[in-house]
Amino acid sequence: MAKLIIVSNRLPVKLQEKEGELSYKTSEGGLATGLGSIYKQKDNLWIGWPGMVVNEPEKQDKITEDLRPENMHPVFLTETEIKEFYEGFSNETLWPTFHYFSQYAIYEQQLWETYVKVNEKYCEEVVKQAGPEDTIWVHDYQLLLLPSMLRERLPDSTIGFFQHIPFPSYEVFRLLPWRKSLLEGMLGADLVGFHTYDDMRHFLSSVNRIVGYGSMHGWINTPSRSLLVDSFPMGIDYEKYAGTAASEEVKKRERIYRSNLNAQKIILSIDRLDYSKGIAQRLKAFELFLEKYPEFHEQVTLLMLVVPSRDAVEKYKELKEEVDELVGRINGKYSHINWNPIQYFYRSYPLETLSAFYRMADVALVTPMRDGMNLVCKEYVASKLDQKGVLILSEMAGASKELSDALLINPNDINQIVESLYTALTMPEEMQQAQMQNMQESLQRYNIHHWVSMFMDRLSYVKIKQMSLATSYLDEATFLEMSDAYDSASSRLFFLEYDGALVDYRNRPLMARPDDELMDLLELISSNPKNRVVVVSSREKATMQDWLGHLNIDIIAEHGVWIKQRGTGWQTMLSLMDDWKKDIRLILDLYVDRTPGSFIEEKEYSLVWHYRRVETGLGDLRARELVSHLNFLASNSNLQVLDGQMAVEVKAQEINKGKASSYWLSKFPHKFVVAVGDDWGDEDIFKAMPREAYTIKVGNAYSVAKYHVDTCEEARKTLLRLVQSSSKQEQTSGGALMTG
Repeated sequence: MAKLIIVSNRLPVKLQEKEGELSYKTSEGGLATGLGSIYKQKDNLWIGWPGMVVNEPEKQDKITEDLRPENMHPVFLTETEIKEFYEGFSNETLWPTFHYFSQYAIYEQQLWETYVKVNEKYCEEVVKQAGPEDTIWVHDYQLLLLPSMLRERLPDSTIGFFQHIPFPSYEVFRLLPWRKSLLEGMLGADLVGFHTYDDMRHFLSSVNRIVGYGSMHGWINTPSRSLLVDSFPMGIDYEKYAGTAASEEVKKRERIYRSNLNAQKIILSIDRLDYSKGIAQRLKAFELFLEKYPEFHEQVTLLMLVVPSRDAVEKYKELKEEVDELVGRINGKYSHINWNPIQYFYRSYPLETLSAFYRMADVALVTPMRDGMNLVCKEYVASKLDQKGVLILSEMAGASKELSDALLINPNDINQIVESLYTALTMPEEMQQAQMQNMQESLQRYNIHHWVSMFMDRLSYVKIKQMSLATSYLDEATFLEMSDAYDSASSRLFFLEYDGALVDYRNRPLMARPDDELMDLLELISSNPKNRVVVVSSREKATMQDWLGHLNIDIIAEHGVWIKQRGTGWQTMLSLMDDWKKDIRLILDLYVDRTPGSFIEEKEYSLVWHYRRVETGLGDLRARELVSHLNFLASNSNLQVLDGQMAVEVKAQEINKGKASSYWLSKFPHKFVVAVGDDWGDEDIFKAMPREAYTIKVGNAYSVAKYHVDTCEEARKTLLRLVQSSSKQEQTSGGALMTG
């Protein structure tokens, strides 16, 4: 039976050992909560590190056995691996880079090699547990290489990947020496998910500019497969936090804590110790607030909780010292005998205590410099059962895209934070309740279970879409079947796309002139009286006439506008006016001026803007702008905009290669039909073919075509072998007849 395998750096369990006895405690993190209802079902499984170094094989076996009933499977890491893979590459290379603190990132080859090695170790454990029908869901930046490793070992598996931290812009991401390998690792997934559209956009841009794969509506077409990139904002278990806040235990704790704080207003700040959280900047803003608004002295307290994290690492040690110093300075400057402006706690707290803090806080100050999502702000909103309270939220946190009723601030603008504090502390209760109600309704609907469901549904959709466009490799058995059909047919039609199927793409269009080998192939196929060869191209008819006009073949040029039957002149499929060219050319000229390396090709009934020689990334950016611009203009006209291979073409709407191909299918007898094409523009040809036709896609395996081959060279060899074997058979049978 198919199962779901969740893979993350850590298992949702805390493993401890005291006096030789092992104990297991369930984690309370957002991911563990959200996926808890899933991984415990049926035979589902969660694979990850159990949180403790275990070197003894016997103890490893015991932990593996203990965790099996809980649907968990451990990956055991050595001390060196934890230091170099987790603390090193993951948290001192990837973490600062992805959070836009690249000045803190270290680039050490040894750390990278360990990162690769540990990802391979996770891969081995997954492969041992996974069946061919299983779905694998990989999580976060520690395992960026894992999807492609799994794809190599389990090529037909359903693989999802979700990143829980930000994905930086191309300009930042490209600083990483191993940038291409990391992207290729992620591209092994069928669905790549991020919290926000911005993260998704940055990822697509990096893939385009570093790996060279373009995208459309989130779909990336690689040479072998298609995958989808999408955004899925992660929610919280709303009912859990609201229910905890309503409990008698939490109310009791709230009363105790309030009695210890004489302040009338409480500002709450909760963070893990990290430079990305903006803790020092927040303290400086609070200090400026007290200076600017002295009327709030003894009226407000900042309750600051900082959860310990990696304080043995120098950067974090320095941050801890800076926070301690700032708290001491502010309290020393403003405190009175009955009032400390800041109540500072450097420790972690259980959920009930946090819930009491959420309940009593008048303002939650959540101002990270950069954060993938940030669930603290959502937990605060869910805990405000009376709907009184104000959330001040950094626009650099992913949650800001959902919680637009919060007071959104730029964490680098200290004066804006100060003014937002004043606004929050003086906001009328009716306004607080209206804003809080809107945010609560949003969080209730888009909770953690909705997030899980959305991702898994989308992953299923991707696999269905892939299967609907899946092609089979044209293997030996298929070739023999095709060869038999060819041999027995009394009339045959060949539809062969020129660029990309018979000839590789070139940076300059005129460099793709047919070579001797291709000329010999076309002459060989067309020399058989049973065969009719139609070469299809988007190129202008003059070029095709110059290159192939002397051969005994038919030609479709300019996306089907012009056709030429062997032994005759050129004819147009439609009689069209080209008055539109003048206006469209002005627009294309503008884009040539803006895009060095681009140029315009004018055909009889179309105009083409080429950007093959443009800087990678810039060409795609300009092409998207141009397509959008032209689609707006073409919406009320008889024009069609085609976004092709490094080119944008404008032509008459009724014309396409499929309709031109249909002309031959309707006019000439055909017992055998083969069509070879390479890009999305050739899908019209495949769709026009009869059901029994042999349709072959060159390159990307996702198409309405039935079969695929990998390269132009392979397509040529297949065609050559097809006609050569038949020629020999025909010669042999002809010789036998003569002998008889």
